[in-house]
Amino acid sequence: MKQNIRTKTCRVCGNRFYEEPVLTFDNMPKAAQYLPDVESLNEDWGVHIGIFQCSCCGLVQLDSAPVPYYKEVIRASAFSAEMQEFRRIQFTEFVQKYHLKYKKIIEIGCGHGEYLTIMQQCGVSAYGLEYGDDSVKYCIRNGLKVSKGFVHNSHQNLRNAKFDAFFIMNFLEHLPDPNSFLKGIAYNLVDGGIGLVEVPNFDMIIRNQLFSEFIPDHLFYFTKDTLCTTLHQNGFDILNCEEIWHDYIISAIVKKRDKLNLDQFAETQTNLKNKLDVYIGRFPDKKVAIWGAGHQALSIISQLQLSGKIQYVIDSAIFKQGKFTPVTHIPIVSPDTLNSNPVDAVIVMTAGYSDEVVSIIHKQYNKHKLSIATLKGSILEIC
Repeated sequence: MKQNIRTKTCRVCGNRFYEEPVLTFDNMPKAAQYLPDVESLNEDWGVHIGIFQCSCCGLVQLDSAPVPYYKEVIRASAFSAEMQEFRRIQFTEFVQKYHLKYKKIIEIGCGHGEYLTIMQQCGVSAYGLEYGDDSVKYCIRNGLKVSKGFVHNSHQNLRNAKFDAFFIMNFLEHLPDPNSFLKGIAYNLVDGGIGLVEVPNFDMIIRNQLFSEFIPDHLFYFTKDTLCTTLHQNGFDILNCEEIWHDYIISAIVKKRDKLNLDQFAETQTNLKNKLDVYIGRFPDKKVAIWGAGHQALSIISQLQLSGKIQYVIDSAIFKQGKFTPVTHIPIVSPDTLNSNPVDAVIVMTAGYSDEVVSIIHKQYNKHKLSIATLKGSILEIC
């Protein structure tokens, strides 16, 4: 019996899959955690799964619906003594490197608290979020601070938020809406919050042709590239991404992306206006021209209110000559105007061409001993 096709588009970037699947499997177990007992054997049958690749971001994923229990974390690997010791070392280094001791960390999808317990032993204030009722009760009985729930949307308030850090261990690949899930986590972090995100390693699966790694539970098969793309698209910068645990796991350290602070732009604009006003004020007859009618010069002329202070604007482009600057309505003229209607000073605003223009002025138009200033970035230089 085949599963119904649920989607033909990428769950992360929204673009269409390639038309044909990269792989198909028949007679697959219907779910990794479904083990029939004697009474249910007659109701057990294999299913078909189709594995598709997004034609845009390249992420490989199933086209089918998630398994019914996708919100719950069920892990057996945590029973391994070797894995427990590996996590103890890993979590200790994570806490130390990112200065997280005594800070609030949440595990999203904590299961029975196997990893949460280890993280708590690293000296942090550890919290867990888990959907499964029995798992939540088990965690609470064992003294862990765990809430029942799931990250459903991008603006969901989690209990005890905001957190300094989070971790997700082999859970993201199960979720049908990773975008809302990751954005919801970012929403509950402090500015610059740190995260540890781990998924099964599809790069290794490809290298070793492990066809047995495909299961209905895993909707996504992340490579390092597609995991980083997914995390970056949803508000995180990647600090590190590597293969761990015999290459079976991709482990990414992320940081909640900061909003740009561009407040200094206003200060820079004010400083430049003051310097231009002082320079232009040196010429009482206001016989000053600007060389350059590109977008940068036009913006400066209007933003710094140079109308009435500039005689004309020079530009070598013939199609601009005879026109006027927008907003300020200063005439745009050819370079020869420096000879026919000379000025006392020229301010060169031609970005990367400024040195070339200054050279042209000296060679062709400086018989009147012009004062020349150039705008280098946001700095006014007197030649």
